[in-house]
Amino acid sequence: MALDYRERIPNNVDLRENRALQRALEHWQPHFLDWWKEMGPAAFAGADVYLRTATTVDEKGWASYGMVKMPEYRWGIFLAEPVPDRRIGFGDALGEPVWLQVPGEHRSALRRLIVTQGDTEPASVEQQRRLGENCPSLYDLRNLFQVNVEEGRHLWAMVYLLHGYFGRDGREEAEELLARHSGDPDKPRILGTFNQPIADWLSFFMFTYFTDRDGRFQLKSLAESAFDPLSRTCRFMLTEEAFHMFVGASGITRVVKRTLEVMKALGSEDPAAVRNAGAIDLATLQRYINFWFSSSLDLFGAEISSNTASYFANSLKGRPDEARFADHLAIDQSLRIEVPDGKGGVSGEDVPMRNAMNEVTRAAYVRDCDVGVQRWNRLLTEAGHEFRFRLPSPRFRRAIGVWAGVATDPEGRPITQDEWQQREPDWLPSAADRTFVASLMRRVTEPGKMAGWIAPPEIGINNTPLDYEYVRLN
Repeated sequence: MALDYRERIPNNVDLRENRALQRALEHWQPHFLDWWKEMGPAAFAGADVYLRTATTVDEKGWASYGMVKMPEYRWGIFLAEPVPDRRIGFGDALGEPVWLQVPGEHRSALRRLIVTQGDTEPASVEQQRRLGENCPSLYDLRNLFQVNVEEGRHLWAMVYLLHGYFGRDGREEAEELLARHSGDPDKPRILGTFNQPIADWLSFFMFTYFTDRDGRFQLKSLAESAFDPLSRTCRFMLTEEAFHMFVGASGITRVVKRTLEVMKALGSEDPAAVRNAGAIDLATLQRYINFWFSSSLDLFGAEISSNTASYFANSLKGRPDEARFADHLAIDQSLRIEVPDGKGGVSGEDVPMRNAMNEVTRAAYVRDCDVGVQRWNRLLTEAGHEFRFRLPSPRFRRAIGVWAGVATDPEGRPITQDEWQQREPDWLPSAADRTFVASLMRRVTEPGKMAGWIAPPEIGINNTPLDYEYVRLN
């Protein structure tokens, strides 16, 4: 399905056939561009960037590459092709035709889901706004900007749904998506993780590995929705989201490779020696993993949730890859969930499956995150080191759910608050860690060159050589 780039707002939803909606979105567009200018990548408006732009919603050869100034990027509204005779795949409406319009009884809940998802898209752009000032290479700078423009387009996708299907309420919510800002003390973003500052590239790679991976699972859940425009929107967004996770996975891999190179040259694993040589020691990498993984876990919500049960029952939000489950009603099933026993230990509670859907998705997310961790551990094994990265327990450092506020060690064992305060610097990045990582963030903009704390990628973008000038700075 080709995209129409002749329109002021590129789209494949026949905007010209709905003039009122087109005018409303064209009215919103200048506000979006003002937001991009104010809150988007700082000081790079005039740079030519080697960006990909979607040309079709077909996953086979769906984009073109070329030099574009980011404020001139063709953001638009792209939905995946409709599935003929698509039927609802879960919940109480199982087997019924999907909805092309919003049922009145589900209007508020669907709007809430769309707004929450939509709020994360501009939030991450705001969090990453100043990263370009200390990029480790032009290759990485280009990847940052690609992620940024695609997050901007994902915002457009949610705004289209709000404008197109929710009337005045939707238009007001679309304006609010530009009024909230990451970390703003008065009008912060909805979800706490998206108010965390991302001041260094190690955090950026962790964010795109862990937090964007949460985004993938959320989009896959929404792609199951009985509201077909939301499903089609999310299915196309997933195509772009895969690149964001690649940036994180490959970025952390390159950091680990560079650390191993330095350790081999030194003949030492001593963290102080590794730091003195300008690389990031393994223990610090583990603390960053602990921080970003635990932060992202909360994005799935509480382990036991009546809201999630309602979303599933009403066919608004399913489980990722719902087709792989045998029972799409989940009425007579339960899930055993570990909860604090109130005595410093752990007990089990059998929870109705519909109320435990967040935990089903979180468990799948944990397994997916561990794939990358094991890949990094293979690098350690091949280099002859005994150190191993590991994900902390899902109980560790939780702020939402049954484990919220319960002190545990990374293995998930409950501990006292005194022990937590004593051991926290061993488990999470300290101020000294962050200061050290910040000291490495020195801008490198010579084509083909890399900062000393990260290894080069294996291949360039779109089969270009690594010394390609991915960003032309003016």
